[in-house]
Amino acid sequence: MTEPITVTALNQYVKQLLDRDRVLANVLVRSEISNYKVYPSGHHYFSLKDAESSIRCVMFRREALSLRFRPENGMKVVVSGRVSVFPRDGAYQLYCNRMVPDGIGELAFAFEQLKNRLHQEGLFDPVHKKSIPAHPKTIALVTSPAGAAVRDMIRILGARYPMAKVLVVPVRVQGEEAPEEIAQGLDLVNACQMADLIITGRGGGSMEDLWAFNDERVARAIYRSEIPVISAVGHEPDVTIADFVADLRASTPSNAAELAVPDQSDLRDTLAHLEARLENGMDRKLQARRDALQRLGSSPFLQSPLRTIQEKRMLLDYQQQRLVHSMELRLGENRQRMGRLAASLDALSPFKVLSRGYSITQTDDGTVVSTIGQVKAGDSLRIRVSDGTITCTAEGKEKTKWRKRS
Repeated sequence: MTEPITVTALNQYVKQLLDRDRVLANVLVRSEISNYKVYPSGHHYFSLKDAESSIRCVMFRREALSLRFRPENGMKVVVSGRVSVFPRDGAYQLYCNRMVPDGIGELAFAFEQLKNRLHQEGLFDPVHKKSIPAHPKTIALVTSPAGAAVRDMIRILGARYPMAKVLVVPVRVQGEEAPEEIAQGLDLVNACQMADLIITGRGGGSMEDLWAFNDERVARAIYRSEIPVISAVGHEPDVTIADFVADLRASTPSNAAELAVPDQSDLRDTLAHLEARLENGMDRKLQARRDALQRLGSSPFLQSPLRTIQEKRMLLDYQQQRLVHSMELRLGENRQRMGRLAASLDALSPFKVLSRGYSITQTDDGTVVSTIGQVKAGDSLRIRVSDGTITCTAEGKEKTKWRKRS
């Protein structure tokens, strides 16, 4: 009869059996992720499942750092690793050392995944794009100081626009440390306000070589940059996440230098054209002033000032005579009109009637007596004749009876 053993001893024995199995030491499993969790320790825990079974998996922090994409539940992946037993639980699980998306390359999948996520966040929105300065004073090149790309950019910038100062911010553009250095370089230029334009990028290479510019840290550093950024990564067909976030994408580093500054020969041509326009404009203005001066110089007043003054005096005398004649005519007309009005007024005057033997009888209060009904015996009356007033008292009244003539 076999001696009894502890559960720990049993789990350890099974673990040793599995660890010695060459097939289980390096397996590839294609399946679907479920129950995916990342713990604060940095370890990733999840399960792989198909229609009928599942297996627990773990990817420790050191291996997880090499992931270029973000695993999600329901994602189809191919996982490599070893199968062993976790002695504490007595359950076997897959210890993963590598994970890639199923069906497409890991880098291509990571690129599309990050691109879609940043696009949804609005990092590619044109509304956030800053305009490139037309005549930058200082240009910062955030790139490798040893590559051919930086030499080409310095040469082209110097040939096209030597007035601009070029500042190289040295960073690594390849390797695990490159994304963080590029992001720090961009932040440094902004923090110190070292330039009014930034060009970041590198020469051509494989997708792996250019991967630093597909890193989220670099994308967010470009997005938060207050200084306009031109992305210049690889050759014409190469497209990186940095190109989508940057304010302007250049097909190559050399093209970035051409887009960053104007060509001094074009500026000279423009200045020459403007100078010619200015000279022509000034010539036309001067000629117009000369013509005006000539017209003024040939005017009668300048030729003979005294004659002009005499003519003005004659005109003044003429106007004075016209004014006097007009006033005399107006006064004569007004005198005649006044005479006619005075005659009419005199004809209508009641005093004119009195001179012909008529009189006006009034009561004490000044009321004119026109009928006998206004007077009674004993009333005081005032009779106005042509040369004065007669005061009397009414003794009686008699109504006149008028007879019609037959």
